[in-house]
Amino acid sequence: MKYTKEHIQSLNEQFANASPEELLQHFLGVYNDRIAVSSSLSIEDQTLTDMALKISKKARVFTLDTGRLFPETYQLIDKTNLRYDIKMEVFCPQTEALQNFVQTYGINPFYESLEKRHACCQVRKLEPLFRAFKTLDAWICGLRKSQSVTRTNMQKIEWDENHQILKINPLIDWTEEQTWAYIKANHVPYNKLHDKNYPSIGCEPCTRAVQPGEDIRSGRWWWEAPKHRECGLHSK
Repeated sequence: MKYTKEHIQSLNEQFANASPEELLQHFLGVYNDRIAVSSSLSIEDQTLTDMALKISKKARVFTLDTGRLFPETYQLIDKTNLRYDIKMEVFCPQTEALQNFVQTYGINPFYESLEKRHACCQVRKLEPLFRAFKTLDAWICGLRKSQSVTRTNMQKIEWDENHQILKINPLIDWTEEQTWAYIKANHVPYNKLHDKNYPSIGCEPCTRAVQPGEDIRSGRWWWEAPKHRECGLHSK
C-alpha cells in the first residue's frame, strides 16, 4: 500500500501526542510480521528493541553487517540476542558485488571522494537494506531530530518514497538525555564505545570519537560537510 501525503499527515496528527510505546503498540499490531526494528545497535535502536520486545516477543529486529563494524558492535549483537532470547536478523553485503567494489576502488576509497563513499555505502548498507525490505511493509527507525541537520524536518510517521515503505520514527522528538535515561532505567545493553566519546557509531573506518562540545554526528564521515553525513538509508 502506497501512502499519500494526506494520509501521512493524518497519521501524524492522530499520533501527535502518542508515546513511543503507544506508536509501537499500534503499528506492531497492524503489520505483525511485516514490520521490523531496523537496528544499527545505537542507543536509540536498542531502546526501540527493548520497547518492541516488551510489547511482543515476536517483534522482528534486523541489522546490517557491513563487514567493517567495530568488535564492540559485534559483541553487542550477541549480548542483545542473549538478553532478549532472540535471533536478530543479519543482512550482509553480496560477496560478488563487494569483491568487485574492492577490486575497482580499493579497501578504503571512501576518504577520496563523496562519490566513492556513497558507492561503498551502496554495496555494504543500501543493497542489504533493500533485501531486508522485501519482507516488510513498514520499518521502525531510531532517528531523532536533534541528531543532525539532515534530520530536523523528519516526522514520527513518513512515507519512504525511495524504498516504497512506511517508516516509523517513535523517538523523533526525544533528546539524547531522554534516551540515555531509558537505557539506564531499563538496563538495556549498549555499545561500550559510547563510554569512550563515541556518540554515533557506524563502520570503524568512518567513525571517530568526538571532542567535548562537538555535534554528536561529527564523528561520522568527519572529513565531509555536515549536510552530506548520511549514507542514503534515510533519504526520502
